[in-house]
Amino acid sequence: MSVVRVERVLGRHPLVIETGKLAKQAHGAVTVQYADSVVLVAAVEGEAQPGQDFFPLTVDYREKTYAAGKFPGGFIKREGRPTTKEILTSRLIDRPIRPLFPPHYYNEVQIQAIVLSADPDYDPDVLAMIGASAALHVSQIPFLGPTGAIRLGRVDGQLIVLPTYDEVDQGELDLVVSGTRDAVTMIEGFARELPEEDMVQAILRAHQESLVVIEMIQELRDRLGLPTKEIPAPPPNPLRDIFRDRFYQEMREAKLIPKKQERKEKVEALKQRIWGEFLPGTQGQAPGTELGVRPDNAQPAAWTEAQVQEAFLWLEERVVRDLALEGKRLDGRGPKDLRPISCEVGVLPRTHGSALFTRGETQALVTTTLGTVSDEQKVEGLVEEYTKKFMLDYNFPPFSVGEVRPIRGPGRREVGHGALAERSLKAVMPTPEEFPYTIRVVSEILESNGSSSMATVCGATLSLMDAGVPILQPVAGISIGLVKEGDRYVLLTDIMGDEDHYGDMDFKVAGTGYGITGIQLDLKISGINEQIIRETLQQAREARARILQIMLQTIPRPRPEISKNAPKLFVLRIDPEKIGLLIGPGGKTVKAIQDEYKCRIDIAEDGTVVICCYDHDKAELALNKVRSLTEEIRVGNIYDGKVVGIKEFGAFVEILPGKDGLVHISELDDKYVSRVEDVVKIGDRIPVKVIAIDEQDRLKLSRKAALREQREKQLAAQGTATEDGGETPATPSAPSYPETETPPARREPYRERREFSRRPPARRRDHRDRYR
Repeated sequence: MSVVRVERVLGRHPLVIETGKLAKQAHGAVTVQYADSVVLVAAVEGEAQPGQDFFPLTVDYREKTYAAGKFPGGFIKREGRPTTKEILTSRLIDRPIRPLFPPHYYNEVQIQAIVLSADPDYDPDVLAMIGASAALHVSQIPFLGPTGAIRLGRVDGQLIVLPTYDEVDQGELDLVVSGTRDAVTMIEGFARELPEEDMVQAILRAHQESLVVIEMIQELRDRLGLPTKEIPAPPPNPLRDIFRDRFYQEMREAKLIPKKQERKEKVEALKQRIWGEFLPGTQGQAPGTELGVRPDNAQPAAWTEAQVQEAFLWLEERVVRDLALEGKRLDGRGPKDLRPISCEVGVLPRTHGSALFTRGETQALVTTTLGTVSDEQKVEGLVEEYTKKFMLDYNFPPFSVGEVRPIRGPGRREVGHGALAERSLKAVMPTPEEFPYTIRVVSEILESNGSSSMATVCGATLSLMDAGVPILQPVAGISIGLVKEGDRYVLLTDIMGDEDHYGDMDFKVAGTGYGITGIQLDLKISGINEQIIRETLQQAREARARILQIMLQTIPRPRPEISKNAPKLFVLRIDPEKIGLLIGPGGKTVKAIQDEYKCRIDIAEDGTVVICCYDHDKAELALNKVRSLTEEIRVGNIYDGKVVGIKEFGAFVEILPGKDGLVHISELDDKYVSRVEDVVKIGDRIPVKVIAIDEQDRLKLSRKAALREQREKQLAAQGTATEDGGETPATPSAPSYPETETPPARREPYRERREFSRRPPARRRDHRDRYR
């Protein structure tokens, strides 16, 4: 095979796709290069297993550390199990191509993507998506592509094609779109409360840019001179018509039972009866038996087990889709109706924050844990190491759907759902300067019948507010489904499991009352057009507003104080030159403070000091102690000092460790003092005010000035109390979040705060969330 190379300028650099040079024994292999990033993608087809009734597509994406000129971290210097980033990118590659294989195609297909060279400024995940489509298109595998893929960023309102890491971090949008020539097949994006119209325009622009990639892949195949692919025709199954005539109405009645388990039992009973009639002599799919196990003495059946199974599944799908197109849903709702929603907070006594969010037969128990700097998650990859201060984990135990399966670690689906919820909430999380805690949210799905990832978003918002995390706005999520037959289609709000399984789309949208923070589209058809995208986002916005209303009735604003079970954290900055003073010789000073107040003190080289203490009262005392040790002495400040020396002309008072000053005898009291010992003795603690600092940095202190200022403050406080009827005025409460379907005008303080938090310094990687 000759080497074929196709090149186009896309964004700032040429995009190059090449085949025929590497991995020539694979059925399709390409390299994709952009800037200094190079990704090899290979596709191979295997045989279908006998009796197999699903499409076994495997996608594996790996980032080799040598691509960035690095060694793997840890004791073993070799790459091991896939990282979170690699799992999420594997899913990103899989989702747009899976719907584009023939529905009856069951051969095993394996796609491997390996990052060979990594540019420090660009994420190679989109290159792997492009390479997967190209490798399939130049092979004999019956792939109904090609597809293109593109990433868009948005900085200062301007869309950027293939943005850098910094532009994604500093911007307000990170959007990946994949599609064919005529339609969009996959969307994944995260934004800072982007309005729906802006999101639609970004999606359309991304799809337009992806057409360049599709042209390149098609040109690559044309230049190879490959023949037109043969798409095998589906085998005929006469049982479809028989089942429709005989069992359609009975299946329809079973599917209209509102409760999931009752509906499942009714469908299973019908299935057992069909198996007994059309596969005589076989055991039905009774609990604990394999489907269609035939005894040795059974007579041969007129139909094969595969035919009966395929026809039954087709009938079930046909009924669900027909009902949806008629405007009838399995539980009796209308197309835009939500299932009943209930919210509870503070459901667990010892967690720092907890919430129970239930929507229909989907239930998420979500907890929040607050930690310190030492609890941050270190993340290694092709870019330099960074830390995460916010983490969200999603767990899906088998009992949530009434099943028994092996209990292992989190699978790809759980990792993906957790990442979707985490990044949907990331836009409203407070900055480390506003809230210095490390935050971990865990969602336990206790019951599932569709949209558990969006239930996690809602439950996480409630749990964070219960924990006292000052999120900028509450976030809710909803999933919109689609059933499409030709030009007819219907959009379904808050889809259930069967509607997801037998429908054509799962379009998840998360956001606040002001805009979208997370969006993810998965399809089972070849694509959707602009009209469906617009209607879906509008329908999701209406549903999101109704969910937010219910959530805010449960807890209208974050709690003003964190849980008494959570550690109390204080962060202050000191002069780096005073770090040694705080630490003391051999760490004596800082250890003494930690032992005295039962706290932990972390000191950074830039002078940032973090004080952590589970006893909230002692945390305040530890903070005051550190401040007294490290603050800069200024004229006018009052200190609680210790008398360390007495002379005829005055007393020497130590106000900070190693720092003392003179209180002249005339400054000891308002009245005449004949002897210093009449007023103070060595070891006494007295209030003193700094009244002067001379050229030699010597301090002049005054006890009488400090006492006079304290008396004036007391008189002023008493006067205020008298004017107000003897009561101190209450502090006004923080404004609650909006509870209306139509969001009010945005409050300026929130906007200013958000603008501050969204513009980190260039190249800053601390607390950055880079996983998709």
